[in-house]
Parts: sequence; C-alpha cells; structure tokens
Amino acid sequence: MTTSTIRWGIIGCGNVTEVKSGPAYQQTAGFSLHAVMRRDAVKAEDYARRHQVPLWFSDADELIQHPEIDAVYIATPPDSHLFYALKVAAAGKICCVEKPMALDEAECAQMVAAFEQAERPLFVAYYRRSLPRFLQVQQWLHQGLIGAVRHVNWAFSRQPNIADQSGQANWRTDPAQAGGGYFVDLASHGLDLLMYLLGDITQVQGIALNQQGLYAAEDAVTACWLFAPQADGSTASGSGFWNFAADTRRDEVEIIGSLGTIRFSVFDDQPLQLTTATNSISLHIDHPAHIQQYHVANIAKQLVGEGEHPSTGYTAQRTTAVMAQILWNNRS
Repeated sequence: MTTSTIRWGIIGCGNVTEVKSGPAYQQTAGFSLHAVMRRDAVKAEDYARRHQVPLWFSDADELIQHPEIDAVYIATPPDSHLFYALKVAAAGKICCVEKPMALDEAECAQMVAAFEQAERPLFVAYYRRSLPRFLQVQQWLHQGLIGAVRHVNWAFSRQPNIADQSGQANWRTDPAQAGGGYFVDLASHGLDLLMYLLGDITQVQGIALNQQGLYAAEDAVTACWLFAPQADGSTASGSGFWNFAADTRRDEVEIIGSLGTIRFSVFDDQPLQLTTATNSISLHIDHPAHIQQYHVANIAKQLVGEGEHPSTGYTAQRTTAVMAQILWNNRS
C-alpha cells in the first residue's frame, strides 16, 4: 500500500452501500472510503457529498486505475461482478465483491484465478459469517452442546411484493442480471452460512418452479443435501424450501443434534434458541447498525496479518456451485 491507510473505492454506490456497507468502510480502523462510482454522475456526486467521500466518478475504469485507490468494493448486480473484478485484479488491487459472487461457478473460478495470479486477496460479502449472532451458534456447535448434528432444515417463505405484482423491472428477478431470482439473492446467504457452520455440502438435489408467473426466475425452490462427514465420521443431512409466493413470512432454521436442537432465523431479528434435555437458552444478540461492520473489520485484520477472513472467493465459489446444482435439473 502507498499509505498506512487503505483507501477504498466503491463501484455501484446504490442502496446496499448507504447503511449496510459504505459506513463500515469509513469506520473501520486503517480503512477510508476515498472514492465512489456510479454511471449516473449526479447520483455519484450526491452520494460523495452526503457521505463526505473525497472522490467520485461515473467511469469505473477511472476509479480502478486511480493512484489514490488501493482497494475496490464491487456493489453492482451480479452480471457485472466478473467484468469489474477482472479489471481490479489486473490493476493489482484488493477486492471485495457483493454476493452472490457471480452469475455462475465458471465466472467465480475466473475471478479466483485472476486474483491468485495477481497475488491479491478477493473477499465476498457473505457477512453473516462474521456476525456475533451466528458465531454464537458456531460456538454452541463446537462445544458439542447438541451432540453430533443429524439434520438441518431451513424454511423460508414470504408474500410477493407490490413491485413484483405490478410487473416493475427488478434485476433481482432477472436471471440474466442476477443468475436467478430471490432464491439466488437471498438463499445464498443462508446456504453459505450453513456451510460455514456445518461444513461443505457434498451432495445436493433440488426442484425449482415458477408458481406465480410474475417474472422469469424461479419463485419456489426445494432442496435436500448432505454435508461432509463430521469429526465422529457421521454425516448430517439437510433440507430446505424457499417460497416467494406464500401468504405469510417465515424464516426458521432448525439444527437437530443427537443431544438437542438449535433454532434461529437467517434474516429476521429473532433470538437464538438452544434446547437440550437439561437446558433451554433463549439469547438475543443485536446486529450492528451497519450490518457489514464485522465483515469489513475482518478484512482489515487479514490485511495486517491478524487472521484469515471467513468469506473469500474460494468459499463463495462453493456456495454458487451448490445453488447451481439445486437449479441445474430445472434449467437443463
């Protein structure tokens, strides 16, 4: 780095960067948010003014190549992640890309290879791997409080939103831009988290439907899978459904062990529940005001040699591969 502070630039300063991520780069020790880019110059300038960011651009190449930028956070829709990431790697700069990592596993592999060749780290914003709430679940599992894990189930449903019902354009439900629909956009968070907590998914099958016909992408997905063997040699199974055409919202994960269960929500602000034959715990752990704060702090720690970040191009590629296998038979 040219200075003791790593100066970040954001490509795509849209809604996700307003509260969830942008301020985290400003508030993390050793980091500064030095530039933003958006194709709409007026919006880019407005973001820079409101967030006191020194530089703004309407051309991504200008930001990537700028000598005062050391690292780039790509916060655009997935169809442009590969395009921008390859430019960042070629410029020899650090990169963090929003999730899902890319449109498919092949694009993820290209990105990983490019940063390997550039000898620069590639991070992916699966920030739940860094949140204290889910690290508590990980601690319970490592302590063996529910014994060997036998099965995990994630049930997620919600109603169609007004925008989808009205037919408004939405990149999240356009497979060409998002790689899928809400399943890819939202379920990726939970599937990635479950692999962080319980190990890689080694076998997976799925069924995907379009029940409403409101958009091109799938709106109802069901899957079952197996995790890699545990320390005792046993294999845990998993199942899930994600339905975006239901009448009610539901977000429930249940990890069933030989000695008890753990229940939590991936997205909703619900307490963690640990239940065994001799104990019952309900624990609420607040998320930070800027949800990516711990994720960004862990990037900073890795860059100064104080640990390894839990969400990298390698781990995110595996998450994309699992989603692709769930959807594959329904698209072939």
